[in-house]
Amino acid sequence: MAVAEAPTSIRRMKAVAPVTATRSEGLGREMLLLLVGGVVAMMFFILAALNAVGAVNILLRPGESTGANPAIDFAVIGLLCLIAPYGFAMTAKQRRIARIEDRLPDFLRDVAEAGRFGMTLPDAIVVASTGRYGLLTEEIKKMASQIEWGVPVATALRLFGERVPTPLTQRVVSIITRANEAGGNVADVLSMVAHDTREAQLSEQSRRISMLTYVTVIYIAFFVFLVTIYIMAAIFLPQMITAGLGVQQSTLGSGGGVALQFEFVPVLFLAFLVAVIVHAVGDGIMAGVLYNGRFAEGLQHATVMLAVGWLMMRFVVPILVV
Repeated sequence: MAVAEAPTSIRRMKAVAPVTATRSEGLGREMLLLLVGGVVAMMFFILAALNAVGAVNILLRPGESTGANPAIDFAVIGLLCLIAPYGFAMTAKQRRIARIEDRLPDFLRDVAEAGRFGMTLPDAIVVASTGRYGLLTEEIKKMASQIEWGVPVATALRLFGERVPTPLTQRVVSIITRANEAGGNVADVLSMVAHDTREAQLSEQSRRISMLTYVTVIYIAFFVFLVTIYIMAAIFLPQMITAGLGVQQSTLGSGGGVALQFEFVPVLFLAFLVAVIVHAVGDGIMAGVLYNGRFAEGLQHATVMLAVGWLMMRFVVPILVV
């Protein structure tokens, strides 16, 4: 009897141990990226401060004067290093979980159908694990393997909820566990949970579709802002500088007192650059929060807007020299 119990205990330990390690590794990956990005960002922030005070003069764009522009360049690169790795990693993780949740109602429906044929909940889960549920298939097979190895169904469900730590999965696991403990017809409970889960997903998809219009408007407004600045820097502001030089020369020749303060044009362009950075970060975060209510998605949009806006302002828009 003792010989028969030993392999079962070993199999249970093997079933539970990899799950815990995978979960800890998944949670640590995003935080590690945030930590590394923060260290790299701090280095660029220090370079930005040194350029601002004139201790070093590192130009990313040849042909311009030292000072505020190089400092802003390194500050933007540091900000990108801080938000880009964490934003993209968290967004990829959340999208993978969303794809897993998308097939959750199908699995619950199959388990309910198996339960109507007189199977217990553990047997119904094992039978349903032979189906195909996209990314959810791997997690279901793990849960079925744990049940076959002797892990109680409540523990297997709890571990499944830990591998997919989302509010929807936690709610479904809690309802199924309590229904199984209470006894009765678990198949009817699973059918209702599957229906409720599908309705919640359809409602979320409908909300995202409606919010996609606002996200598109945010992107269009941002790029219109960039094009407007480019037109002003390429056409309007150079003409203003030329007119100011002409007025200054004519005033000096005639001895009059008329003057045009065109020397403040580069300062105006610097204000445009700061405005683009602020709009990129703010609009990007707003777009992500509006689309799916997650801050990480906003960091991804902010990274795209900030990179495009900074590259255009620093390497596409003409340099204004007075």
